Amino acid sequence: MSAESARWLTVPDLVDVLQLSPGKVHRLIEDRHLLAVRRDKVLVIPEEFVLDGEPLKDLRGTLMLLADDGFSDDEAMQWMLEVNDLLGVSPIAALRAGRKAEVRRVAQALAF
Repeated sequence: MSAESARWLTVPDLVDVLQLSPGKVHRLIEDRHLLAVRRDKVLVIPEEFVLDGEPLKDLRGTLMLLADDGFSDDEAMQWMLEVNDLLGVSPIAALRAGRKAEVRRVAQALAF
């Protein structure tokens, strides 16, 4: 995976940051409120996917769209973190900047 996060959070890190039980953190991942991948056999989530102590609210719809487009979790993670030429920044940076509609348009175009 060439795309990188500034910091990768483990489930125990997220328990502290989100103030939730490990089970609830896993449920957020299962329900696509967060996206996790394995690095060195440890489940990790990019720090950028969390804002103000909760999962970035516009992340879930984008992750579901990527899954519908046939992206694996690893492929979706790479797409979210790599700079996208159409956006000028990474999709996660654009989402954090409030550019949800633009990110979703770019993601939707990937299906065609």
